[in-house]
Amino acid sequence: MIVNAEHRGAHAYSPGFSEARLDVLQRHAFEYFLSETNPVNGLVADKSLPGAPASIAAVGFALTVYPVGIVRAWMTRADAIARTLAVLRFFSTSTQGPAPDATGHHGFYYHFLDMITGRRAGLCELSTVDSGFLLAGMLAAATFFDIESEEEQEIRTLADALYRRTDWAWACNGGATLTHGWTPERGFLRYRWEGYDEAVLLYVLGLGSPTHPLPPESYTAWASTYQWKTIYGYEFIYGGPLFLHQYSHVWVDFRGIQDAFVRDKGIDYFENSRRATYVQQEYAIRNPLEFVGYGELLWGLTASDGPGKMTRKINGIKRTVFDYIARGAPYGPDDGTVAPWAVVASLPFAPEIVLPTIQYIQDMYPPVISEYFLRCSFNLSFPNKNDANAGWTSPYHFGINLGPVVLMCENHRSGMPWRLMRTCSYVVTGLRRAGFTNGWIGGAAE
Repeated sequence: MIVNAEHRGAHAYSPGFSEARLDVLQRHAFEYFLSETNPVNGLVADKSLPGAPASIAAVGFALTVYPVGIVRAWMTRADAIARTLAVLRFFSTSTQGPAPDATGHHGFYYHFLDMITGRRAGLCELSTVDSGFLLAGMLAAATFFDIESEEEQEIRTLADALYRRTDWAWACNGGATLTHGWTPERGFLRYRWEGYDEAVLLYVLGLGSPTHPLPPESYTAWASTYQWKTIYGYEFIYGGPLFLHQYSHVWVDFRGIQDAFVRDKGIDYFENSRRATYVQQEYAIRNPLEFVGYGELLWGLTASDGPGKMTRKINGIKRTVFDYIARGAPYGPDDGTVAPWAVVASLPFAPEIVLPTIQYIQDMYPPVISEYFLRCSFNLSFPNKNDANAGWTSPYHFGINLGPVVLMCENHRSGMPWRLMRTCSYVVTGLRRAGFTNGWIGGAAE
């Protein structure tokens, strides 16, 4: 059975969420990328903690956020060009190779980089998916900066070269599907991308490469690991945390286009994400673990910060809470920690339930509001040290949270990021090679 969700979610809060209020939310999230960036190399801090390393995924979001800033008149084109060139020039000349302190290898990059030197931070992995987000940002920048000037031509040239040098076939390590990554100490990670997740974009970019593409069978092999489930009356490709249903959609407009899997199910990936969003709300309404606050206007489980790894008895119930972890619905893990940013990132899919929820959170839980608007997460079931009735709130903001806030707000408001990437030939080629047809992409797959 498919539950008709079209008319659910009407609430007194929705009419109060004006365009101006949404503008403030989006603008404050945008400020993160102006403030938490090294202007010399363009690297963006993973989180708002002094001394935090750069996240290459946050850099990819930044490169896509800057065009939004130009269109919204939040920054000048000249400033955006300078920031974009700083990033592209850095990665173009960065150290590639097997050395443990390099920036990348085979055109992929380490998950975290030192904000100053741009070299590998700690013993983190060369991350395929985070490199994918970085490359998507580069391609977005190359597509947006289309004026025939010396600087904008350099943006296009550098972004194209960086994308073309990525060796997607190497990252498969002899298999049909992509590995999660590689380290110089242990070689390829044992995990591969399996099950529906944020890797849709990764495979599209890999298939679209004109130089070192993924093998044609890679996408089918990955999609064969999907789980089609019925939960609370919603049939969809299962993924517990919300970010799995959001990240690829930041750049790719999946409305109306279909690969073989969703074509067979009679939906598209946009509709799949809408259903996943409603499953999250329904889980909170049912609240099987009896967490404080969960309900129609308080939901949103995803990868997010948490109170810390520990087990305590709270109000007579033994609770285990976590630090940063991928929380999901309905099968968990769930420790009562919700992420407002993940609600906002579902805005294009289900504005009728997202807007009332965000307004409610703003009005009822002011501690989550900070300089970049929404802190990462909060937990009303876990006592605050200073005020047991206030609950725990993350002290941090994360670039990989605020990037989707800015960009999914924009996709909802104007569709600009989606329109931009529709004109990127590599993305279109990758989608066609993955078997996508119909809608804006048109006829037969390649």
